[in-house]
Order: sequence, then structure tokens, then C-alpha cells
Amino acid sequence: MEKDCGMWIHVLSHKLKKRMNADVQSLGITGVQSRIMHYILIKCTEGPVFQRDVENAFDMCRSTATGILQLMEKNGLILRENVASDARLKSLIPTKKAEQLDAQIGELLRQTERRLTQGLSDEQLALFRDSATRMSANLDE
Repeated sequence: MEKDCGMWIHVLSHKLKKRMNADVQSLGITGVQSRIMHYILIKCTEGPVFQRDVENAFDMCRSTATGILQLMEKNGLILRENVASDARLKSLIPTKKAEQLDAQIGELLRQTERRLTQGLSDEQLALFRDSATRMSANLDE
């Protein structure tokens, strides 16, 4: 039986998660935590980062983001600081520990991306990105 698009996406997602978790296990974090931490470190140079920014960037529900961010806070990777203008908001602040791990995480992310896309031309990668964007939009409809 030939795999359909949904099955291929599921298989790739599973393999990518497995690879990322194995790569960052020695750092004491998970693959998704590494991606979120890297995102927060990049975005905080542009201004405050909030939980809703993480939810939007990673297309995750509030409860999932809350659980991941609470664990990251417990593990000393981020701090949540109250925002003076709105008591409901908490700014996500990366810690020194996160900053120290970021160089390693950035390199692991680049290695994973190189491995994932090796042998693919720029045109194939552009087509994949366009197709994935359209598929994601289709699922949002």
C-alpha cells in the first residue's frame, strides 16, 4: 500500500521528533523545548515575547504551550515576568542557562535541517515549503 500525504507527514514528524529528542537529551531538554527556547532567544531581541507568541509560532493550543513553558521555567530555562501595563500578561525571559545552551541548540537545529534536506535542490525545497503552507491552510479551513 502506498503512503498518502498524511501518512508521510506523520512518519516524518515522528522521525524528526525522535531525532531532535535524541540530539538534545544530553542537554536535559526535549526537542520541542529546544525549538521554543531558540525561538524565545531570537524574538526577545526584538521586544517582549509572550505565551501567545509561542502558541502562534508553533501552532499549539494554550494548554500545550502552558505545560511546556511551565516545565521550561521549572528547569531554569525561562522566567515569567509580569507586565506592568497588563497584569494578565507575563513576558517570557530566557535565563543565562538558556543563553549558554543556545549555541549548542542552534548548531543541532542546523545539523538536523541539513540532514533532513540533504540531496534536495533549492527548487524542491521551495516546492515543499509552498506545498506544506497550502496543506496547512487547507487544514485550517
